[in-house]
Amino acid sequence: MTRTNGSRSREYVARWRERFARKHTVRVFEFLRERVRAASPSDRSMFYLLAILVGIASISSLYALEQSLLVRVPSYGGTLVEGEVGSPRFINPLLAISDADRDLSALTYAGLMGLSGTGTLVPVLAKSYSISPDGKTYTFILRKDAKFSDGTPVTAADVVFTVNEAQNSGLKSPEYADWSGVNVLAVDQRTVRFTLAKPYEPFLGLTTLGILPAHLWQNISSEEFPFSNLETNPVGAGPFKIASISRDASGLIQSVSLAENPYYVFGRPYLDGIRFNFYSRTEDLASALASGAVESAYGVSGKGALTAPYARIFGVFWNPSENPVYARLEVRKALSLALDRNAIIKSVLGGYATAIMGPVPPGGSVKQVAIPESKNPTATAAQVLEAAGWVYDGNARVWKNASAKQTLGTITIRTSNVPELKNVASAVKTYWERLGIPVNIELYQPGDLSQNVIRPRKYEALLYGMVVGRDEDLYAFWDSQERNDPGLNIALYANKTVDTLLEEARSSNDQALRAADLQKIEDIVAADYPAAFIYAPDFTYTVPNDLKGVVLPQIVTPADRFATVARWYRSTDAVWPFFAQQKH
Repeated sequence: MTRTNGSRSREYVARWRERFARKHTVRVFEFLRERVRAASPSDRSMFYLLAILVGIASISSLYALEQSLLVRVPSYGGTLVEGEVGSPRFINPLLAISDADRDLSALTYAGLMGLSGTGTLVPVLAKSYSISPDGKTYTFILRKDAKFSDGTPVTAADVVFTVNEAQNSGLKSPEYADWSGVNVLAVDQRTVRFTLAKPYEPFLGLTTLGILPAHLWQNISSEEFPFSNLETNPVGAGPFKIASISRDASGLIQSVSLAENPYYVFGRPYLDGIRFNFYSRTEDLASALASGAVESAYGVSGKGALTAPYARIFGVFWNPSENPVYARLEVRKALSLALDRNAIIKSVLGGYATAIMGPVPPGGSVKQVAIPESKNPTATAAQVLEAAGWVYDGNARVWKNASAKQTLGTITIRTSNVPELKNVASAVKTYWERLGIPVNIELYQPGDLSQNVIRPRKYEALLYGMVVGRDEDLYAFWDSQERNDPGLNIALYANKTVDTLLEEARSSNDQALRAADLQKIEDIVAADYPAAFIYAPDFTYTVPNDLKGVVLPQIVTPADRFATVARWYRSTDAVWPFFAQQKH
């Protein structure tokens, strides 16, 4: 029986082989072949040429059809060369003091929370978080796949270690003030809990602090911390890791190359790497950008530069303790109204700023106090003084108020010796001198200004900028308890109503209430003229035309430009829509 079945199978296969071996003809093709054979050699050549052209046209049409149906999606590959003024010393979120430090820390470290392209806070190393009803307890659950760039897992112990070091007075971390008084506890390996002494709505923003790996840092003393090799060869959980560092003969870092971190919680970034070249002067950076030595840079305007609102305000802040004449509202108001803010922004800042009259930066929920419209700011300012009993003495070049027994004479503006503020001070000088008031400008190096002018409050008029922050917490700048160093109330402003609003705004998690309080603060402070508020600058960031995916949120520090850096790309692939959806 088996032999018979095998014979039948062989016969069946043989018949099918015979069928496939037979020649099959298609009548149309046979007809064409006979016609071509019958044609003359020149006609046959023409036929073959036409056939080739038709074939090429058909293939091209099919390719064009396919391309029209495909979509372009980001692909891995490519690098970026960035230029920056300064040089990094501490690539460490606990010790970063310069923009270069903060930039590299932002790229190599990650926090429980991070910044999105819209400026909202989103979980990064944390999978989720919860806030207790009284607003004092924050509990975070870490992602199971959160790892440092050396492949070790990120645990609650790492978070506790990082916060404890931030609170270590011996380390002298710039983060000390923010974390002082916060209790942190590792509930289990993936759960960490923070307990505050009282509700503080902006606290969530503090959890963007980069987390250090405890297993590498825990045996390093506070004294050795700044000198550890890990300061310039960090192991973090950010989208990139350090690949190489180049130094000059003196040991100063000239360039840093970053490579993608394959362990990043959101997947490796599209770019293979970013190279930073560091320059000592803005002029050198501008030249490097113009020549193509670097492709991107912030603070140096280039063709097609991206802009974003800066969470900063600049103005001239008065010190009534240094000169009692600034305790008079009409004096502060007149000097403020004498300035043509839009003209200053256009001539000095190239239009990259927004004119302001109050303490809250534009771009948030607060409606800005309107800029007074005046064809002659000098005349408007003079009218304010005259209405309050002031008379101008042209010979002495002073304004006098006989009833108050006060004079408004020469004003000395103190500010940082940086091009932007130096030029703004010159513009302010021009407007006040039109009002008949002589103006002197004293320039200081930033460190000297902070230590010897601002901290001891040794100024009558200070041209300075306040970094307000994304949470718009104005307490440190305007609460009456912050008038003395180390407080930041450089206008020595005191208003009980504002004090109450400031405290309420920072302790409430009711966003509508906070917005209403901030609006009142904006209106009240603006009406008191404790400073001649001038502008809120725009953040400018020049990038190459083929770099895609760059989305800038409101900028507090320049490092915020890297909020979406993991999704920046220069390479693309063409795929069918279905696969594009799968990829995203």
